[in-house]
Order: sequence, then C-alpha cells, then structure tokens
Amino acid sequence: MNSPAPESAANPARQAALAFIFVTVLIDILSFGVIIPVLPGLVREFTGGDFAKASWWVGVFGTLFAGIQFFCTPIQGALSDRHGRRPVILLSCFGLGMDFILMALAQSLPWLLIARVFSGMFSASFTTANAYIADVTAPEKRAAAFGKIGAAFGLGFIIGPVIGGQLSEISLRAPFWFSACLALANFLYGWFVLPESLPKEKRTPRFDWSHANPVGSLGMLRRFPQVFGLAAVVLVSNLAHYVYPSVFVLFAEYLYQWDARQVSWVLGIVGVCSVIVQAGLVGRIVPALGERRTLLFGLACGVVGFVVYGFAGTGWMFLVGLPISALWGLAGPATQALITRQVSADAQGRVQGALMSLVSLAGIFAPLMFAGTFGLFISDHAPLHLPGAPWLLAAAFLFAGLLIGWRFAKAASVHA
Repeated sequence: MNSPAPESAANPARQAALAFIFVTVLIDILSFGVIIPVLPGLVREFTGGDFAKASWWVGVFGTLFAGIQFFCTPIQGALSDRHGRRPVILLSCFGLGMDFILMALAQSLPWLLIARVFSGMFSASFTTANAYIADVTAPEKRAAAFGKIGAAFGLGFIIGPVIGGQLSEISLRAPFWFSACLALANFLYGWFVLPESLPKEKRTPRFDWSHANPVGSLGMLRRFPQVFGLAAVVLVSNLAHYVYPSVFVLFAEYLYQWDARQVSWVLGIVGVCSVIVQAGLVGRIVPALGERRTLLFGLACGVVGFVVYGFAGTGWMFLVGLPISALWGLAGPATQALITRQVSADAQGRVQGALMSLVSLAGIFAPLMFAGTFGLFISDHAPLHLPGAPWLLAAAFLFAGLLIGWRFAKAASVHA
C-alpha cells in the first residue's frame, strides 16, 4: 500500500520539524559516540587487561543491549502510533541521561552490564525519528530526508569519539558524565521545541500487543510483501554493521597499537566521510540512479570497503578503505525510502519498530559472532592468524544483502 503524501508536507512548521529531529538524533548519537573509545577500555580494566577476555565481554555487552532492544523497540513503535511520536522521543532522551549516569558510577562489570540493559530499553529515538520523518515528508523526498538523518549520525561520530578520546585523558568515566549531560539537554530541547508530527485522527485507536511484541511486529511485515523482502536487506546489513562496535577499538589497538585518542580521530574521519555521503550525495544520487540502483551500489561499495579492512596489515591501508566503505551509507536512505512507500501513515511507527527489532535481532547474534571471530583468529589456537577475519565476515553479509536487494528492490522501486 502506497503512503499518500502527508498533508503537512508543505507546511513550513512541519518542514522545520525535520531540523528539530536532526538535532535530536545528532545529540543522541553524539552521546553514544563519546563513549565508543572508552567503553572497551573500561571493560578491559574490569577484566584484568586481557584482550581475548575483554573482546568476549564486549560481545556480551553488545548482545545484551540488542536483546533488550529487540523486545522494546516494537513496543515503542506501537506506542508512538497510539500516543504520538513526541512523548516517546522525550522518554527515550530522559532515560538515556539517567542510564549514562549509572554507567559513570559503575564500579564492577555486573553494574556496567545492568546499565546496558537500561540503555537498550530507552534507545527509542531512532525508531520514532524515522516514523516522524515519514509523517512530515512526501514519499519522493524521503530518501533525501533519511540521508540528512544519516548525516546526523555521521556528525555525531565525527565529534563524539574525538571528544571521548580527549576526555579519556581525564578518566575513563568522564565521557559517560558528558554523555549524560548531552542526553538530558536533548530531553529539555525536545520538551520546549519538538512539535508532535502525528495528528490524533491518524493515530491507531488502541495499543495492540500483537504488534508490540517482537514476533508479532515481525509477522506484521508479511502484510507488505515488498517490505518483507527489503527487511531482509536491513537485517543482513545490520549484521555487517555490528562489526564496528564489536571489534574496531580492540582490533585497532591490537594490530596497529592505536590508543583511545588515535581511535577517536579515525572514527572522526569515518564520520566526515559519512556526512559527505549522507548530506551531500544521497540527495543527488537517488534522483539520478533511482532508489534501487542506489541501494545496490551502496551495498557493493560496502563489500569492497570491508574486504580492504580485512586485509589491511597497516593503519594507512585501513584508512584507504574508509571512503570506499562510506559509500555504503547510500544504501540505508534508499532502503528506508522504498519501505515507507509501501506503508500508510497509521502503520509507520509499527513498521519502523519492526525494522528496529530486526536491527536488534542482528545485534543479539552479531557482537558475540564478530568478537568471537576476532578472539579466535588472534589466539594461539587460530587456524590462521588473521585479525581482519571479522571484516571479511561482514563483507560476506553485505554481499548476501546485495543479492537479496537485487531480487526484492526491483518491484518496490518506482525507478526500476
């Protein structure tokens, strides 16, 4: 079912709301980005400094975080369809602020683990932000709008890790306090500035638990055959994406001897490349190539970039792969645009919640898979000493996504 253009799409106030959502997502990503260079180090501190053991625990943290999100994101999506997007975003921001404070105060691994549970529960703004964009943007302009949100991710990863790396010179806990302040500032920003995007007459009449549980929400995707096929692309793409938080920091420290500050600068470069792609290229390439071809091109670049990472024996070789893999960022907005064309306004939140459940499902298995692969291929029992094995595994996932996209994106795209 094609979604009609929102009545408010031409309303300047609604268009201005995209800027508010951009800032909301930016601050959320910034708060997460700040802790990226230091969380593995804090885990390693709690595990006695052992790389292999720390890698395993980082995988556990990622799996737990994603498992909680798997159950919570469809609830958040259904709540936003019933009660509106604004209250869900505000609750997310406030909860994350409290959670970062808990992580800053953690004195043991179990305490830190509990804090990650709350992170998974409250990380809702990304799901609801996508539904918000679908509310206020005409279908033909959604790829560019999703690209701008992707640019917010990139900016967050430019600034956040660099700040985190600098703050790590003070202590490993300073970035968590900084993130708490950002998240709570985001809550206040949303409270005073963010308007509601979903009118009462377009909301679902009741909260439906059949769509709010992860199994039911994923089953709902079958009502939209093309969405179901594209959802598989979302799943395998996110399986591949989890290689970054699962192994990058430990991989770079092990193979290239990069410290937290060096890692933060490299993540900053990743963010710059992402912003260039999302803010500068998506809006130009999608109209030129169409959503389907953009999706396939982006996935192909991701495959090549990850292969470069996998065989990069030196730091400069790894850096060569950054601009190539950054073009993978074209695939996400194109996929989201294709999906939202198939869904009506009153189901956008639930569909986005179901898609985020797929992201979380990927996160349940991927962190331990990538961390375990890294630990195995640097251990004394490795069949082959290959620290880059996790990146090659991620390339295989993206290649699978390329094949699935070739099959299912064709019928969904108006450009095919």
